[in-house]
Amino acid sequence: MKIDKGLIRREHFKPPANALKLGLGAHHEDHYPRSSIRGDVIMWLRDGKTGELQEERVHRNLVVRDASILIARLLKDSQEAPHGAFALAIGTGDTGWDPMSPPAATDTQRSLYGELTRKTFTSTEFIDSGGSPTAIATNVVDFTTTFTESEAVGPLVEMGLIGGNVDSNMSVQKPVTPPNGAYDPLVDLAQYDTLINYLVFPVINKPATSTFTITWRLSF
Repeated sequence: MKIDKGLIRREHFKPPANALKLGLGAHHEDHYPRSSIRGDVIMWLRDGKTGELQEERVHRNLVVRDASILIARLLKDSQEAPHGAFALAIGTGDTGWDPMSPPAATDTQRSLYGELTRKTFTSTEFIDSGGSPTAIATNVVDFTTTFTESEAVGPLVEMGLIGGNVDSNMSVQKPVTPPNGAYDPLVDLAQYDTLINYLVFPVINKPATSTFTITWRLSF
Protein backbone atom coordinates (compact mmCIF):
# COMPACT_ATOMS: atom_id res chain seq x y z
CA MET A 1 0.00 0.00 0.00
CA LYS A 2 1.41 3.40 -0.96
CA ILE A 3 0.85 6.53 1.06
CA ASP A 4 1.44 10.16 0.12
CA LYS A 5 4.62 11.72 1.49
CA GLY A 6 4.77 9.43 4.51
CA LEU A 7 1.41 10.46 5.93
CA ILE A 8 -0.54 7.54 7.28
CA ARG A 9 -4.18 7.20 6.30
CA ARG A 10 -6.93 7.48 8.91
CA GLU A 11 -7.58 4.15 10.61
CA HIS A 12 -10.56 3.49 12.84
CA PHE A 13 -10.35 1.51 16.04
CA LYS A 14 -10.64 -2.08 14.85
CA PRO A 15 -9.11 -4.43 17.42
CA PRO A 16 -6.97 -7.24 16.00
CA ALA A 17 -8.01 -10.87 16.16
CA ASN A 18 -6.65 -11.38 19.69
CA ALA A 19 -8.52 -8.38 21.10
CA LEU A 20 -10.91 -10.52 23.13
CA LYS A 21 -7.97 -11.99 25.02
CA LEU A 22 -6.92 -8.42 25.79
CA GLY A 23 -10.29 -7.49 27.18
CA LEU A 24 -11.71 -5.41 24.33
CA GLY A 25 -14.75 -7.57 23.67
CA ALA A 26 -18.13 -6.43 24.94
CA HIS A 27 -18.49 -9.61 27.04
CA HIS A 28 -15.11 -9.38 28.74
CA GLU A 29 -15.49 -6.25 30.83
CA ASP A 30 -15.75 -8.32 34.03
CA HIS A 31 -12.03 -9.02 33.72
CA TYR A 32 -11.38 -5.44 34.82
CA PRO A 33 -12.39 -3.32 37.81
CA ARG A 34 -15.57 -1.33 37.23
CA SER A 35 -14.98 2.28 36.20
CA SER A 36 -17.25 5.08 35.09
CA ILE A 37 -14.87 5.79 32.20
CA ARG A 38 -13.17 3.10 30.16
CA GLY A 39 -10.18 3.77 27.96
CA ASP A 40 -8.86 1.42 25.26
CA VAL A 41 -5.81 2.20 23.17
CA ILE A 42 -4.68 0.73 19.85
CA MET A 43 -1.35 1.59 18.23
CA TRP A 44 -0.05 1.13 14.70
CA LEU A 45 3.64 1.48 13.77
CA ARG A 46 4.08 1.58 9.99
CA ASP A 47 6.87 2.07 7.51
CA GLY A 48 6.70 5.71 6.44
CA LYS A 49 7.29 4.99 2.75
CA THR A 50 5.42 1.77 2.07
CA GLY A 51 2.75 1.87 4.79
CA GLU A 52 3.69 -1.70 5.78
CA LEU A 53 2.45 -2.56 9.27
CA GLN A 54 5.44 -3.13 11.55
CA GLU A 55 3.70 -3.46 14.89
CA GLU A 56 0.18 -3.34 16.27
CA ARG A 57 -0.81 -3.31 19.92
CA VAL A 58 -3.95 -3.00 22.02
CA HIS A 59 -3.90 -1.84 25.65
CA ARG A 60 -6.35 -0.88 28.38
CA ASN A 61 -5.44 2.46 29.98
CA LEU A 62 -5.93 3.91 33.45
CA VAL A 63 -8.17 6.93 34.10
CA VAL A 64 -6.43 9.07 36.72
CA ARG A 65 -7.90 11.10 39.57
CA ASP A 66 -7.39 14.48 37.93
CA ALA A 67 -9.81 13.46 35.16
CA SER A 68 -12.66 13.71 37.67
CA ILE A 69 -11.64 17.26 38.58
CA LEU A 70 -11.55 18.30 34.93
CA ILE A 71 -14.98 16.75 34.29
CA ALA A 72 -16.39 18.57 37.32
CA ARG A 73 -14.93 21.86 36.07
CA LEU A 74 -16.44 21.40 32.62
CA LEU A 75 -19.85 20.49 34.03
CA LYS A 76 -19.86 23.44 36.41
CA ASP A 77 -18.86 25.98 33.79
CA SER A 78 -18.13 24.91 30.21
CA GLN A 79 -16.00 28.03 29.69
CA GLU A 80 -13.90 27.74 32.85
CA ALA A 81 -11.61 24.99 31.65
CA PRO A 82 -10.40 25.96 28.14
CA HIS A 83 -10.22 22.36 26.95
CA GLY A 84 -11.50 18.89 27.57
CA ALA A 85 -9.14 16.30 26.09
CA PHE A 86 -6.91 18.33 23.79
CA ALA A 87 -3.70 16.44 22.90
CA LEU A 88 -1.70 13.28 23.38
CA ALA A 89 1.62 13.38 25.24
CA ILE A 90 4.14 10.59 24.76
CA GLY A 91 7.32 9.84 26.64
CA THR A 92 10.27 7.67 27.52
CA GLY A 93 9.39 6.95 31.16
CA ASP A 94 11.34 7.44 34.36
CA THR A 95 15.07 7.08 34.84
CA GLY A 96 15.96 3.53 35.83
CA TRP A 97 12.85 1.87 34.42
CA ASP A 98 13.20 -1.45 32.66
CA PRO A 99 11.77 -0.39 29.27
CA MET A 100 10.55 -3.91 28.57
CA SER A 101 8.69 -4.08 31.88
CA PRO A 102 7.81 -0.61 33.19
CA PRO A 103 6.02 -0.38 36.54
CA ALA A 104 2.23 -0.49 36.58
CA ALA A 105 0.39 2.81 36.35
CA THR A 106 -1.54 4.20 39.32
CA ASP A 107 -4.47 6.61 39.38
CA THR A 108 -2.43 9.24 41.23
CA GLN A 109 -0.35 9.94 38.10
CA ARG A 110 -0.45 13.66 37.23
CA SER A 111 2.04 14.03 34.37
CA LEU A 112 4.48 11.96 32.31
CA TYR A 113 7.89 11.12 33.76
CA GLY A 114 9.86 11.75 30.60
CA GLU A 115 7.68 13.56 28.10
CA LEU A 116 9.25 13.48 24.66
CA THR A 117 6.60 15.34 22.69
CA ARG A 118 2.90 16.12 22.50
CA LYS A 119 0.52 16.62 19.61
CA THR A 120 -3.08 17.65 19.06
CA PHE A 121 -5.46 15.05 17.69
CA THR A 122 -5.61 14.20 14.01
CA SER A 123 -9.33 13.52 14.49
CA THR A 124 -11.99 13.11 17.17
CA GLU A 125 -15.15 11.14 16.39
CA PHE A 126 -18.24 9.81 18.12
CA ILE A 127 -18.57 6.04 17.69
CA ASP A 128 -21.82 4.11 17.40
CA SER A 129 -22.68 0.72 18.91
CA GLY A 130 -21.30 -1.02 15.82
CA GLY A 131 -17.89 0.62 16.18
CA SER A 132 -18.29 3.08 13.30
CA PRO A 133 -17.97 6.89 13.32
CA THR A 134 -21.27 8.75 13.58
CA ALA A 135 -22.40 12.38 13.43
CA ILE A 136 -24.82 11.69 16.30
CA ALA A 137 -23.39 12.21 19.79
CA THR A 138 -22.82 8.96 21.70
CA ASN A 139 -21.05 7.97 24.91
CA VAL A 140 -17.99 6.68 23.01
CA VAL A 141 -15.32 8.93 21.48
CA ASP A 142 -12.21 8.07 19.46
CA PHE A 143 -9.23 10.41 19.81
CA THR A 144 -6.64 9.70 17.10
CA THR A 145 -3.12 11.10 16.84
CA THR A 146 -0.53 10.38 14.15
CA PHE A 147 3.15 11.10 14.65
CA THR A 148 5.05 11.40 11.37
CA GLU A 149 8.52 9.99 10.70
CA SER A 150 10.38 12.88 12.32
CA GLU A 151 8.12 13.04 15.40
CA ALA A 152 8.29 11.05 18.67
CA VAL A 153 11.48 9.27 17.64
CA GLY A 154 12.90 7.17 20.45
CA PRO A 155 12.10 4.44 23.00
CA LEU A 156 8.46 5.05 23.91
CA VAL A 157 6.99 3.56 27.10
CA GLU A 158 4.34 6.01 28.36
CA MET A 159 1.57 8.24 27.04
CA GLY A 160 -1.51 10.08 28.19
CA LEU A 161 -4.31 12.37 27.10
CA ILE A 162 -3.95 15.93 28.39
CA GLY A 163 -6.36 18.84 28.56
CA GLY A 164 -7.71 21.50 30.88
CA ASN A 165 -5.43 24.54 30.79
CA VAL A 166 -2.95 22.92 28.41
CA ASP A 167 -1.34 25.49 26.10
CA SER A 168 -2.34 25.33 22.44
CA ASN A 169 1.36 25.79 21.65
CA MET A 170 2.61 22.22 21.97
CA SER A 171 6.13 23.38 22.82
CA VAL A 172 4.83 24.83 26.10
CA GLN A 173 4.58 22.26 28.88
CA LYS A 174 3.02 22.90 32.28
CA PRO A 175 3.11 19.53 34.05
CA VAL A 176 2.11 18.97 37.64
CA THR A 177 5.23 17.84 39.50
CA PRO A 178 6.26 15.44 40.78
CA PRO A 179 4.61 13.18 38.19
CA ASN A 180 3.37 10.76 40.83
CA GLY A 181 4.04 11.85 44.39
CA ALA A 182 1.62 12.03 47.31
CA TYR A 183 -1.67 13.06 45.73
CA ASP A 184 -2.72 16.57 46.73
CA PRO A 185 -6.32 17.31 45.67
CA LEU A 186 -5.86 21.02 46.44
CA VAL A 187 -3.42 21.67 43.60
CA ASP A 188 -4.96 24.37 41.40
CA LEU A 189 -5.13 22.60 38.05
CA ALA A 190 -6.03 25.88 36.34
CA GLN A 191 -2.29 26.58 36.43
CA TYR A 192 -1.21 23.29 34.82
CA ASP A 193 -1.79 20.67 32.16
CA THR A 194 -4.38 18.14 33.33
CA LEU A 195 -3.56 14.49 32.75
CA ILE A 196 -6.80 12.63 31.99
CA ASN A 197 -5.61 9.06 31.59
CA TYR A 198 -2.27 7.32 31.53
CA LEU A 199 -0.72 4.27 29.90
CA VAL A 200 2.61 2.51 30.33
CA PHE A 201 3.65 -0.30 27.99
CA PRO A 202 6.68 -2.37 26.95
CA VAL A 203 8.93 -0.19 24.85
CA ILE A 204 8.16 0.66 21.24
CA ASN A 205 11.31 1.89 19.55
CA LYS A 206 10.06 4.35 16.95
CA PRO A 207 12.62 5.04 14.21
CA ALA A 208 12.72 8.14 12.02
CA THR A 209 11.49 6.01 9.12
CA SER A 210 8.14 5.05 10.63
CA THR A 211 4.82 6.70 11.40
CA PHE A 212 3.02 6.00 14.66
CA THR A 213 -0.76 6.24 14.98
CA ILE A 214 -2.64 5.94 18.26
CA THR A 215 -6.41 5.77 18.67
CA TRP A 216 -7.59 6.29 22.22
CA ARG A 217 -11.21 5.22 22.71
CA LEU A 218 -13.02 6.59 25.74
CA SER A 219 -16.33 5.01 26.73
CA PHE A 220 -18.37 6.95 29.30
